[in-house]
Amino acid sequence: MVILIFAASFLISFTGFLFMVPRFKEAGIIGRNRNSLEQEEIAEMGGLVIVAGYSAGIILIISLKTFFDLFTLVSLISILAAFSTIMIVALIGIFDDLISIKQGIKAFMPVFAALPLIALKEGFTIMKVPFIGFVDFGIYYHLILIPLGITGAANAVNMLAGFNGLEAGMGLVAVGSLTIIAYLIGETTAFLLSVIMLGALLATLYFNWYPAKILVGDVGTLTIGTVIASVVIIGNFEMAGGIIIIPYVIDFIIKAKNRFPYSFGVYRDGKLYCPDSGPVGLGQLIMKMCGGISERNLVLVLMGIEAIFGLIAILVYV
Repeated sequence: MVILIFAASFLISFTGFLFMVPRFKEAGIIGRNRNSLEQEEIAEMGGLVIVAGYSAGIILIISLKTFFDLFTLVSLISILAAFSTIMIVALIGIFDDLISIKQGIKAFMPVFAALPLIALKEGFTIMKVPFIGFVDFGIYYHLILIPLGITGAANAVNMLAGFNGLEAGMGLVAVGSLTIIAYLIGETTAFLLSVIMLGALLATLYFNWYPAKILVGDVGTLTIGTVIASVVIIGNFEMAGGIIIIPYVIDFIIKAKNRFPYSFGVYRDGKLYCPDSGPVGLGQLIMKMCGGISERNLVLVLMGIEAIFGLIAILVYV
């Protein structure tokens, strides 16, 4: 059944990309490859297909549990709470891709998307804090930590983006790590929520990998971040989420120091170079350290960094 759910998400997403890539172009929903000499036009808002694939997986889980009494350990309330939050954030991403919401407003809006998780009191208020031990945050867990988690993860993934294959690639590694952790500790609901995203992201990576046929857009990046946060909250392994998100946090800190500028590379002779003004993001920092790097290899390096932190998170729960 798990394989069936993964396959459903993958196949709906893969088929969706085949169908939608040319239609996005026809409709003028396009972006530009900022890291190439030609600055070619590429179909955008591929995150809509990710959402479609994810929705298919959710619907299948609900159907199997409701009509065939499968997945007895799965909480439909938690599934629907997470799905509601994810769909609200996806809607924010759609509006941003279409009308360009101001950065400050967009960064704050996912707070409201956390309301379903807050209203249903998802997650445990007791958390293990490094170097301190177990702490009961009480009502503050739901009123403060959940909104901060959803908003922080969504915005962090949205910021570390802009390179072919990066969003889907790093998301695949991050969600894959959470899938393993959820399986190891027996959190069935969180496990299935992450399995669905694995299927959607694997299909996305095929079309988003260098040279990309489609860009995921803000609807894609915000959705990926929200899924990561929702899985962590429902699975009650917040420490793993904190570890996995570290590369994104490093990028956020670098960009915050430079007032959140664009952080594309300077294309020259098949490689991307850090601008002379210095790195303003994690990607540009890697460009500078390598003395120039191809876009494909840059994404592989970033995926490798994410894999290291993913492995650390898994080891914490082994």
